Amino acid sequence: MSPAILIVGCGAIGGLFASALAKVAAVTAYDTDANHVAAIRQHGLRVTGKSARVARIAATTDAADLQDAVFDAVIFLTKSKTTAAALAQLRPKLGGDPLLVTLQNGMGNAEALLAVPAARVVRGVTMNAGRYAGPGCIENLIEGKTWLGPERGRVEDIRPLAALLDSAGYPTEVLADPMGAVWSKFVFNCVMNPVGALMMGDNAARYEVPEMRALIDDLAAECIAVVEALGGRFAFPPMDFVTRTRAGELPLSAHAGSMALDIARGAPTEIDELTGFIVREGHRLGIPVQNCNTIVRLVKGLEAASQRRISKLR
Repeated sequence: MSPAILIVGCGAIGGLFASALAKVAAVTAYDTDANHVAAIRQHGLRVTGKSARVARIAATTDAADLQDAVFDAVIFLTKSKTTAAALAQLRPKLGGDPLLVTLQNGMGNAEALLAVPAARVVRGVTMNAGRYAGPGCIENLIEGKTWLGPERGRVEDIRPLAALLDSAGYPTEVLADPMGAVWSKFVFNCVMNPVGALMMGDNAARYEVPEMRALIDDLAAECIAVVEALGGRFAFPPMDFVTRTRAGELPLSAHAGSMALDIARGAPTEIDELTGFIVREGHRLGIPVQNCNTIVRLVKGLEAASQRRISKLR
C-alpha cells in the first residue's frame, strides 16, 4: 500500500510538494480555497515552469471529509497565521498517529503542533519556491534542498518521509537537530522577503541598487545578532544565496519572495512571524534592531495599502 500524505495548504509550496509526492504516495490536499480545490478535482493539480507536471490528487475544503482518515504524515504548508486554526479543525477528525510536519516560514508553527500531546512533530525548511498562478495551477520557480529533523520523536521516524521525498525528486536531509537549517533559512526570509515586497516584487532592485544592498547587509547583521543571542547556530551561512548571486555564481531570478506575492494579491503577510520575531526578541534582549523595526513598520503599512487597493478593484 502506498504511503498516505495529507498536505495542509495546497498553495505555492504545498502545491509543489503535493504534486511531487503524488508520484510515490497517495496524496490528499486540504485547502480553504474552494475554487482551487474544485479545479484540482476536475483537472488535476497543474505545475508550470520547472519540472512541469499534472498530478491527480484528492482534495477537499471540508475537514469532515477526512473523518477517521489515517495518514503517515500531515505536512503543514499554510501561512503561519493559520496553523493553529487548521490544526484545530483537523485534529478531531484524523485517525492514527501521523507525523505532524511543518516546512513553513517563520516562528510559532512547530510550537502550535507541539500542543498536540505526544504527537511526533517534525520541523524543517525547504529551498523550493513557487507561485500560486490560479485555481488548480502552481508555477514552479526554484528547486532546492529540504531539511527535516525531530522536534518531538526520533530521527528514525522521519527517514521514511525523507526517502519518499527523495524518490519524488525533492532531495531531503535528515538532521538530529533541525534548528541549524531552520535558523539559516529564517534569517534569509526575515531579510529578503520584506525587502522583496517593498521593492514591489522587482528582484533586480534588491541586488542592483547600492542602497538596497547596504540595507540587506544591515538587516542580516541585526537578525544574526538576535539569533546568536538566543543560542541559535547556522547549518549554512544565512545569506549565502545572496552572496553567490551578487558574485554572479547564481543567476538572478525573477522571484522576489512569497511576501511580494502576498502584497500583489492583497493577502496578509508573515511579517509578524518573520522580521517581527526578530524585533520582539531584539527588544527583549536589548539588541539594536532599528533597521528591522523600520522594515516591519513599512510592511505593515504596505500590507494595509495593498488590501485597500485590491478591495477597490473588486
